[in-house]
Amino acid sequence: MQNYGTNNLGKNITVFNPVFLGFPARYHLGLDLFTGCSIGDNAVIRPGTTIYADVTIGESFSSGHNVMIREKTIIGNQVSIGTGSIIEGYTTIGDRVNLQSLVYIPTNTSIEDDVFIGPNTVLTNDRYPPRNNVQMEGPVIQEWARIGANVTILPGVIIGEEALVAAGSVVTKDVPAGMLAVGSPARHKPLPMGAGR
Repeated sequence: MQNYGTNNLGKNITVFNPVFLGFPARYHLGLDLFTGCSIGDNAVIRPGTTIYADVTIGESFSSGHNVMIREKTIIGNQVSIGTGSIIEGYTTIGDRVNLQSLVYIPTNTSIEDDVFIGPNTVLTNDRYPPRNNVQMEGPVIQEWARIGANVTILPGVIIGEEALVAAGSVVTKDVPAGMLAVGSPARHKPLPMGAGR
């Protein structure tokens, strides 16, 4: 385990090397002392994981292999982040969230409690890239929403509570709570029987 900055680690943490904790953000370069990351009790951190400085993670966290979590990210309790996933920072993730492998989360994204995001899903935060000096706006994924595999969600889109996004969909507009979004561009339909929580 390679430590940068001053990290605050809880009890009973299992780390499989190589892991990098408190990795300096650009604004830390050239500094000898800075605040690293904070990780709660009972974490399992697998090889290749890099957690930047100014990241706060709750209890019972689990990372797959080669996960990257950038600065100014806040993660709740009992969160699992799958292999190869990237969280670009300035993001909030609630409790009991499950991100499968190869999920991409851009800056300025909000993911609420009990969300499931399937593998190879890409969230975006710039509708007309690349642009400079523009405030990026990631999606908002509300409580108990479920996102299937290979989904793309455009900037600023809100996925409502208990909504379901079908695999392979491209979501270009808000999905109301409790609805199914399917297709490219995604259309809204009532949830099928048995598809609710």
